[in-house]
Amino acid sequence: MATWIVWLKKPVGNKMWTLLGLLIGAVAFAQELPYANPVPGGIAILPLAPDTEPAPVVHFAGQRIMVRRHDGQWQAVVGLPLTLAPGPQMVTARDSQGKTRDYPFTVQSKEYAVQRLTLKNKRMVEPTEEDLARITREQAIIQQAFSVWTEEALPSLRCLLPVDGSVSSVFGLRRFFNNEPRQPHSGIDIAAPVGAPVVAPLAGSVIQTGEYFFNGKTVFLDHGQGLISMFNHLSRIAVERGARVSQGQKIGEVGMSGRVTGPHLHWTVSLNNSRVDPVLFLPEKK
Repeated sequence: MATWIVWLKKPVGNKMWTLLGLLIGAVAFAQELPYANPVPGGIAILPLAPDTEPAPVVHFAGQRIMVRRHDGQWQAVVGLPLTLAPGPQMVTARDSQGKTRDYPFTVQSKEYAVQRLTLKNKRMVEPTEEDLARITREQAIIQQAFSVWTEEALPSLRCLLPVDGSVSSVFGLRRFFNNEPRQPHSGIDIAAPVGAPVVAPLAGSVIQTGEYFFNGKTVFLDHGQGLISMFNHLSRIAVERGARVSQGQKIGEVGMSGRVTGPHLHWTVSLNNSRVDPVLFLPEKK
């Protein structure tokens, strides 16, 4: 989308402010949505009805889907699970009159790289029975947090990087711990020193905090319409459950809690209960 800058030497009543407002609005709308990348672990963006109509209610694979106003249309912003097979898919939209319509799209294939890590703490690879019982309880709490839906819609979905550091592990890696296969990497790791401040990438509400076997000290933020962020391995949690935080507000500090090989922040982004690549929400696609 092109952006035009117009200089007006003389004010012309309210017309000057109207023109400037339109220009600013065009820039804001150009930055509103994440990058589309319709692969497993990516995002599909599908134009729906004109935004002069009421927003439709959209579902995909049994999950409610984010719908945003953009470029004169309602757009479905669909998180695609890492386990999703490439090929044809569709979302179903229901309008204000109760009529439904299917919107087809195609998921492209993507091969993620392999990562092999060695952990000195063998319990992090082969948990005890007591550990497994704890992990099961914690997984239910984590899944509940990822399932939260609120109607709030932020004006922009462009995220800040939550900590100043370098990405040490990218999204989607097929992981092996001590040569044992484990779940693919569901976020990105950002290497940073212990105590480095972790900030909210977007405004949101703190829906859960806790200390978990694998994830260590953790904060969950709800950004609205099924968009949830999770921050793991903290040394300190700086917010309380139920708090409202602004974009850039400190929520914790980098640590080495949980299953780690060194100090870093693990940042997960979940959209319609599907873990997706956080890089798609950053201002520039890296």
